[in-house]
Amino acid sequence: MFKTVYRSILGELIVTFFLTLAFLNSILIMEKLLRLSRVLSEVGATAFDMARIITYLQPQLLLLTLPMSLLLATLLVYGRMNHDNEIIILKTIGMNFIRISSPVMAVGFFCFLFSIFVSFYLGPKSSVRLRNEITRIIAARSAFAIEEGTFNTSFKDIVILVKNKKTRNILEDIFIYDSRSSDEPKVLLAKEGNFFLEDGSSLGLLLKHGYINITKDFNTTELFFDSYKFAVALDADRTPRKSEFTPAQLLEKSEKTDSEKKKLSFYLEFYRRLSLPFVCLLLIFLGPPLSMVSGKSGRLGGLAIGLLVFTVYYLMLIYGENLVSAGKIPHYLGGWLATFFLGIFSFLAFRRENSR
Repeated sequence: MFKTVYRSILGELIVTFFLTLAFLNSILIMEKLLRLSRVLSEVGATAFDMARIITYLQPQLLLLTLPMSLLLATLLVYGRMNHDNEIIILKTIGMNFIRISSPVMAVGFFCFLFSIFVSFYLGPKSSVRLRNEITRIIAARSAFAIEEGTFNTSFKDIVILVKNKKTRNILEDIFIYDSRSSDEPKVLLAKEGNFFLEDGSSLGLLLKHGYINITKDFNTTELFFDSYKFAVALDADRTPRKSEFTPAQLLEKSEKTDSEKKKLSFYLEFYRRLSLPFVCLLLIFLGPPLSMVSGKSGRLGGLAIGLLVFTVYYLMLIYGENLVSAGKIPHYLGGWLATFFLGIFSFLAFRRENSR
């Protein structure tokens, strides 16, 4: 009989967990898509391109949404059971609170293992592929977005004017004004040019038979060329982001950098990669006791309590990291401060409910 009860609770918990995960991911991904769409819409990205980008964004969100979905699913399922007096019935037939909570432990342990996989491997890989995919889309479709006789400002601090498009990818009679270096603006003229992608990440415009005018202070430099590679990346800084490093690489970077600010940022990112998966284990002990409270206030009460817990947790996480940045506490203490207090609260709540 107990196995039937476990399977029933586990099945409902898994379904609720995945529904909650899909809902949270769709909410969080909207903000990222709005920012990306402003860039990609200008170069004519297709629906298939956006679908690939959404796929590569998912692992970055999972580190946040996995623990949130675990807690919300637990509050919803066990809150409903408490509201329908099923928890009391299970205790009456001889099940203690630990055995009642065992389905949450199974799902929570799976979330912990998968979060570790995301943190150590899947997340960094997807971040690198996301950057390369965006660059590939821009390189492949930038020529399509440029219209004849129109000033194009798709690239930051660069204005491109094309008189004629010989084919979809080959531009003719090109004028470029490059103001990325404010004290050294450039004017480029070329008879022909086409976009290219170098090393999978470097976007550029290959210009042929042209002229460059460089102005600095009161000096002017003029150059003529037969072939010239002009970088037109949207972001002049191609330095990989912290999300593209594995935890081991973050520690390696922190040891090699001479900047104390960068060193602390690498350490804090490293602790966050470890602490967020560890939160899944703590929620095994926090979710079931909290559901005994949320069940009395219905499903909205469970959602409110779950969101409140994570709001407090992330505020403490940010506060701890700010203390580290200000030099008030060591980096290892600030990185684990929020998780430590959440752990104490979780164990006390579970112990109190189990002793009833």
